[in-house]
Amino acid sequence: MPWRTPRNALVRLRTPGTIPGFLKTASICALIAGLLSPLSPAVTATQAAAAEVTAWNDHCGNQCSEILPPGQNGNATLAQILLNQAFGAMPEHASDQLGPYANLATGYSGLTNATINNFFNDASFGVPSDQVASTVKPAGRGDVTIVRDKKTGVPHITGTTRYGTEFGAGYAAAQDRLWLMDVFRHVGRGRLTSFAGGAPSNQGLEQQFWRHAPYTEADLQAQIDNAVATNGERGRLALDDAKAYLDGINAYIDASDSGRYFPGEYVLTGHKDSITNAGTIEHFKLTDLVALGSVIGALFGSGGGGEVNNAISLLAAQEKYGVAKGTEVWESFRERNDPEAVVTVHDKSFPYATRPDDPQGEALPDAGSVSEEQLVYDRTGSAAGAAATGASTAAAETAMSSAKRGMSNALVVGGEHTASGHPVAVFGPQTGYFAPQLLLLQEIQGPGISARGASFAGLSMYVELGRGQDYSWSATTSGQDIIDTYAVELCQDDYHYLYRGTCTPMEKVEQKNAWKPTTADNTPEGSYTMRVWRTKYGPITHRATVGGKKVAYTTLRSSFMHEADSIIGFQMLNDPDFVKGPQDFQKAVQHINYTFNWFYADSEHTAYYNSGDNPVRASGVDAEFPVWARSAYEWRGWDPATNTADYTPPSAHPNSIDQDYYISWNNKQAKDYTTAPWGDGSVHRGNLLENRVKKLVAAGGVTRASLVKAMAEAGLADLRAEDVLPDLLKVVNSSPVTDPTAAAAVSKLQTWLSAGGRRTETSAGSKKYADADAIRILDAWWPLLVKAQFEPGLGSELYAAMTNNLPIDESPSAGHGPTGSHAGSSFQYGWWSYVDKDIRAVLGEPVQGPLAQKYCGDGSLGACRDILISTLKEAAGKTAAQVYPGDDQCSAGDQWCADSIVQRTLGGIKHGKISWQNRPTYQQVVEFTSHR
Repeated sequence: MPWRTPRNALVRLRTPGTIPGFLKTASICALIAGLLSPLSPAVTATQAAAAEVTAWNDHCGNQCSEILPPGQNGNATLAQILLNQAFGAMPEHASDQLGPYANLATGYSGLTNATINNFFNDASFGVPSDQVASTVKPAGRGDVTIVRDKKTGVPHITGTTRYGTEFGAGYAAAQDRLWLMDVFRHVGRGRLTSFAGGAPSNQGLEQQFWRHAPYTEADLQAQIDNAVATNGERGRLALDDAKAYLDGINAYIDASDSGRYFPGEYVLTGHKDSITNAGTIEHFKLTDLVALGSVIGALFGSGGGGEVNNAISLLAAQEKYGVAKGTEVWESFRERNDPEAVVTVHDKSFPYATRPDDPQGEALPDAGSVSEEQLVYDRTGSAAGAAATGASTAAAETAMSSAKRGMSNALVVGGEHTASGHPVAVFGPQTGYFAPQLLLLQEIQGPGISARGASFAGLSMYVELGRGQDYSWSATTSGQDIIDTYAVELCQDDYHYLYRGTCTPMEKVEQKNAWKPTTADNTPEGSYTMRVWRTKYGPITHRATVGGKKVAYTTLRSSFMHEADSIIGFQMLNDPDFVKGPQDFQKAVQHINYTFNWFYADSEHTAYYNSGDNPVRASGVDAEFPVWARSAYEWRGWDPATNTADYTPPSAHPNSIDQDYYISWNNKQAKDYTTAPWGDGSVHRGNLLENRVKKLVAAGGVTRASLVKAMAEAGLADLRAEDVLPDLLKVVNSSPVTDPTAAAAVSKLQTWLSAGGRRTETSAGSKKYADADAIRILDAWWPLLVKAQFEPGLGSELYAAMTNNLPIDESPSAGHGPTGSHAGSSFQYGWWSYVDKDIRAVLGEPVQGPLAQKYCGDGSLGACRDILISTLKEAAGKTAAQVYPGDDQCSAGDQWCADSIVQRTLGGIKHGKISWQNRPTYQQVVEFTSHR
């Protein structure tokens, strides 16, 4: 996920070792004592109510559960931050979901239906009277009540009017995530450094997000106007809901300001004075919601792009092999429609973005002519140094690419295969591990709204992933291609281009940022200006020449200027009068233009739908490569004034109702459905779920516990060990292994495979892996064997170009890839399929969709074996300290720590590490017992 380590946290706040001198030792106690007087609602719980929250119409029969670490409370006063940094003290409900979440890694094997809530929380509607912790009538309103439960502190918002319900949702969101919401509305506007300081990571984040959504205030407002105007009564209702939600947020801002219990980060970043209370916390406005939505859309719901990099690697392949053979080699690595890829929808074809027989309009760059468009200008002060620039770039690249490679997953089994006869689902999104978490939990009950679950902070006027009265839904990132690259031919100068035959000026959009040192960030003052040149075909990302002509490459995505549109789909999902079955669910998510896989379960049915505005491309256009910006190659029906086009109909999107089971781990959706990410081949993380769920379904009698076990076991599996290592050892063992070092390594690897090939602790809390040596050997071996297997045949230039499209590895301890260190997400990308297909070909085994040639040892079994043994010996000789070199979290050689998950700090509260699990952040376990 976006940030590599806490030193690159979004907002860099002081850690215990760097508390300013004036806050140390005795003085810190005095300061805290002063801050705690008078006591505020943020420090002491409000009086508990005697009455329970009405349970509404709950058909889950106490069989709905959920978890979202680290905790519901994402706000902390200055006193609480200082106590945490000095003594490790935690605000109430800031960390109470982290332990149960972590414990599943060692506790899943003995799981039963009765013990699920040892690792999850009950997600039934309402709060029993003996579990009510507090009751609040926000701003003294009589039409809404916020009740929080004792165990988790989750808000249960009950309104008697629609306005009051949404007002309560906004108030509760601000209670739990005000600082985070403020941070991300500034990220969405490219104004983070001016708000939170000029740390290199802050620079990188605002640069990368704003590059992809360089909106003006007028653009943000236009999105609101368009969403309302094009959606009739539901659009008007959404606008009213958003206004009420904002009123609730702003009411909490006013109350916390006057009561002086606002988040302490406002003091640490210089927005408020801890002594005089001078300073302001700006009220939220409608355009802030769109700015927030643009960040979420860029992170999780915008598949595609990358056409320029594709073109560079294709040209490298053609340079080495010639056009025909080079294209064949490139296509075999691209695996656009690999017949061995695991799919979510069984036995149905949904052609999209398939390779045309005769590509038209391609605008491939001249070799060596591509340069990335400059974004940052006029650096001064701390922004001027090369170090800041480099760190910003690295953080930016990490932020975008890693988040798009999320590890959300879903396991859904139809009732005919379960013990109860009702469908069972275990599913959830991966939004990374942050403190506070990007998501928040809530229950909302009011006129036209009845739902419980998770929502992104600042966009929680509706539950976005969760459950209704008798149904539940969730999503995984799908990543199908809704972004295309156009080559606009330049005319007159570098800032005019040909648009439908007319020389047209580009639009310059700028954002200036300046910052001064604060308590939270001691980066010296500095400033810079971000500048994006926009065309009717989208923002410019690169410049090059094509056939000697100067061009600019643009990126056009179907959701550009339309992030606000998806609100209608979420409104429908929360409406019990709209969603009454799987068909209604599919109709609702068709209104969501983000690229997601959506899953549904009620007591009788299951369903799936792939959302996103998939543009209808011109005949002959290959979505993999840049095309000329000419009418003949534009999206069909495209209107540049509104960025709308003809989109593929819902029936053309992968969809299904009541399939025997569904799995998803960001894998291929269906046969012939070409997704944007590379690596949808014979070995994919989705296989870890497919193999287990298919086996459960074949046996029958699936329960909530058995499905959770399957998810948890897959989340501890090393994909390379489970699906590739057996064939590697076949090659190694094709003759007796006489070298003692290699033989010992083979023995350790085989023992590990016999034990399951999982990365598990010897015992709960041991912080030591069983089969530690085998894990170390594979971690060291993989990059060595991939390079030795493929680089000689591909050549260094083409090998490097291919690794730019698809990095070779994402082990849990990998700090070099897009996800970065300590992020949990693993095995989403890598050269698993390439190694697998090549090794099977060398062994003489059948391979569907093979690579264009054999690479390992030029296809000779003996030569391939020599390569594997030599690299295995080298890997076995590497020490733990060499394989796990250590960082600011871990000592060199600490294997468990290198894999461990760290909650990346987005505020002032820090949390301890947990052991590695490859699993969603927010997760539901559901089995409804009845239906309306």
